[in-house]
Amino acid sequence: MSESFSAEAPAGAVAPLGLAPAPTGQAAVDTLMVRLGDADDLPTADHIEVYEDVHRGLREALTALDDNRS
Repeated sequence: MSESFSAEAPAGAVAPLGLAPAPTGQAAVDTLMVRLGDADDLPTADHIEVYEDVHRGLREALTALDDNRS
């Protein structure tokens, strides 16, 4: 599975995924999805901070939807 490794990366390093999320039409959610890309530039141990930040933001966005329904 060498296609997941960059030719420029050190042996054993996995190249960033470089995925571009599709826009959702919700600016706050789109910003959070782009934030996930920050993990590409961080060591694996620091990914949790990005994931927790995005998870928190998505929960807040969902809560705001519920608050607007009532």
